[in-house]
Amino acid sequence: MAYEIPVTQARAELAELINRVVYGGERVVVTRHGKPLVGLVSAADLERLETLAASAADCAEEPATTSVSRLGSAPSAPGERQRFGIAADHRGPEVR
Repeated sequence: MAYEIPVTQARAELAELINRVVYGGERVVVTRHGKPLVGLVSAADLERLETLAASAADCAEEPATTSVSRLGSAPSAPGERQRFGIAADHRGPEVR
């Protein structure tokens, strides 16, 4: 769990808080009126968080892409071409 400290006290103890984060491996949450305001984490923790966020964004896009690519081509429903006025069938690339 992170160490919580009010913003007024954090101002006075900033150098000590930085040392606790960098050398002690702690995470510090600065609060205002008892509510979390900001978090102090080491540069290594920040890098890990950014890497996780980037990979989560990649994963969030992947399912839609995978779903669309799995659809492929499906046969038209009976009467669909007449109903929507489709003049030609789509054909995939010719195999030579």
